[in-house]
Amino acid sequence: MAAKIESIFHTDKLGTEPEWNAVEVSTDELVESKYQGATFRSPTAGGQYHWVSEFSPRWCQKYLSYITGWLLAIGWQGAIVGLAFVAGTIAQGLIALNNPTYEPQPWHGTLLVIAAVVIAIAINTLLAKTLPMAEFLILFLHIAGLFAIITPLLIMAPKNSARVALLEITNSGGWSTTGTSFMVGLLTALGSMMGMDCAVHMSEEVKNASETVPKAILWGATLNGILGYLAVFTLCFTMTDIPALLDTGTGFPFLQLFYDITHSFAGTTVMAAIVIVTLIFAVVSEVATASRQIWAFARDDGFPFSKFLRRVKPGWNIPLNALLVSLGFGIVISLINLGSAVALNAIVSLTISALISSYILSIGCLVSKRLRREPFPPSRFSLGKYGMAINLAALIFLVPFFFFVFFPTSTPVDAQTMNWNVSMFGGITVFATMYYVGGGRKVYRPPVLIQNRGIELRGQTQYAGMVPYGRQVETSQH
Repeated sequence: MAAKIESIFHTDKLGTEPEWNAVEVSTDELVESKYQGATFRSPTAGGQYHWVSEFSPRWCQKYLSYITGWLLAIGWQGAIVGLAFVAGTIAQGLIALNNPTYEPQPWHGTLLVIAAVVIAIAINTLLAKTLPMAEFLILFLHIAGLFAIITPLLIMAPKNSARVALLEITNSGGWSTTGTSFMVGLLTALGSMMGMDCAVHMSEEVKNASETVPKAILWGATLNGILGYLAVFTLCFTMTDIPALLDTGTGFPFLQLFYDITHSFAGTTVMAAIVIVTLIFAVVSEVATASRQIWAFARDDGFPFSKFLRRVKPGWNIPLNALLVSLGFGIVISLINLGSAVALNAIVSLTISALISSYILSIGCLVSKRLRREPFPPSRFSLGKYGMAINLAALIFLVPFFFFVFFPTSTPVDAQTMNWNVSMFGGITVFATMYYVGGGRKVYRPPVLIQNRGIELRGQTQYAGMVPYGRQVETSQH
């Protein structure tokens, strides 16, 4: 919910309702339904890189899964910093609203980012056993908080007409065509829907994961889709003076909207606090996901220092070393804000491009396997005759977005407005490839090879990856 509200005010058209339709319907129905099928077949903390290893052609199997593992790791680590950065800067904007003499400094935001990451790491380590209860409580806040925000907006705010609210597109990015503006602006709304694979990376700690995790994805997508529509419709109808909102001194137009409607600093603070708290707890979930993905890839010797990253301290039953790496990565990346907010924004943008590329690779490999008419591993769920159509529709949806994710958000383009994501994405891909060629290919063990060897040795017909988490933790200690 917090990401959806924030995303509406970080697009050059302010996240119109038609855009949300495109993102919500396409993302949920096409991509997530495909992940349900993959998760039923192979519930594993590795997620996409594991599926790429299983379903890609043999000649490129090892390299594609290796690159996917790196992209996943970078994407999820960037997501931690990105959400923490948004939470921290919203807090700065709230302070500026309540205290007009306050002058935000980069180091203020950096400290707030570090604080959010530290809180998330603490909950994932010291309070790891209470994490399910914490997630349940945040689900309650997620739902109740949305209604606490939209209710006063709907009651107190002046309203746009249906035509303005639902059909009018505001091109505030200076693009020559509305179509380009529309596509570039979709990326922020799409960013709020990233992370559909979050639950997948927790599979090895979930009972009956091949059934529980896909259901969690389905219900999560459905619930957030409904809540997203409520938030989008409310904001589109209540944003009557867009130029004034964009000109706010808080840096976040939705904070100005809350104040303009309530005329209360206290009311605005409470409403904004709901958004900040939900974002911080989203960071908690991101940390849990990112650490499991690192641990899984290190288990297959995909990283330098994999032996350290995959080690699990006896009695903890959590990938503590991987969690500490996420902490260090979050702190180091947040320090970039002290020198250049442009560089930090590029890293945050890298999250979207990295995750989208992992989705394209995994779904593309599924399509390839279908075209080769090779049998799939057994599963409790099948898309049946609609499988190929859904696969292709998902790719048709994702590929154009992968192209537009490298666009700057506005024109004219200079060093400050340039989207440097393209150079960072290319740099990560080149580095991972060079490391693979230089020695990584000799030690990296694609999941499909380990899986097939285990099946052959044990004489089993079921797919590996369904091994209980505790059992795999024990082997990772050696």
